[in-house]
Amino acid sequence: MIVIGEKCNGFIPSVGKAIRERDEAYLRDLAIRQEEAGADYLDVCAAVDSEVEAETLLWLAQLVESASSLPLCIDSPNPAVLTQVLPHCKRAGIVNSVSMESGKIETIFPLIANTKWKVIALTCTNSGVPESAEGRLAIFEQIRSAAKEYGISEDRLLIDPIVHTLSTDEHALSTFAACAKEIRARSSGAHVVSGLSNISFGLPSRPVINHAFLTLAMQAGMNAAIMDVLDREMVGLLYATNALLGEDEYCMDYITAFREGKFGVKKN
Repeated sequence: MIVIGEKCNGFIPSVGKAIRERDEAYLRDLAIRQEEAGADYLDVCAAVDSEVEAETLLWLAQLVESASSLPLCIDSPNPAVLTQVLPHCKRAGIVNSVSMESGKIETIFPLIANTKWKVIALTCTNSGVPESAEGRLAIFEQIRSAAKEYGISEDRLLIDPIVHTLSTDEHALSTFAACAKEIRARSSGAHVVSGLSNISFGLPSRPVINHAFLTLAMQAGMNAAIMDVLDREMVGLLYATNALLGEDEYCMDYITAFREGKFGVKKN
């Protein structure tokens, strides 16, 4: 399971404030705590006006890299911004993201072709996200084909079938799960990823929905997630689900994570 810490993201109000005020201490602490909690990568997203996004994202990426030993997940919807930031990163990480929208793959795939960078690929086009699993899987095949043309191996692809918000689509999970199962069946290398919190937008007690989605999505084949690694219950559910799915021999990962204090049952 690839775990991407979601917290260094300017769309989170407190983090956005820290980015605007260049509060390095706050952001360093956030990076360190996510690494200690067990993240494999740290997502960094500036979430600022387009005129200053490249400069701000580069500043944020370099700050987080100086605070943590983890590789980054460089997060921007603008491929031009990504091209300005990636060459300055110390360690190859994950590009977040590309899609079949015009210009994205054509810009990013040549940039990462002969590197170790992984990439999150969204199943959408200029027309948006297909409602059906079949439509999203067709886009996956287009992404897969493009990656092959650029010599990018499938184990460097993290495919995001894009989960809709549950409050507006009661079939959000079932569509995502159908995509996840089929992607894993078609490709032995490609990963399936999701930004977990997207499904709960607009609902009360969002962590409850996020926790349930994590376990059900993992059962469907999701093996990467952008998530809140500071949520100890979420982390515990991840290790427990991995063990229950037979992906943790003798539950050693679960036991080790518990001993390291990454999760635990609260005492009354």
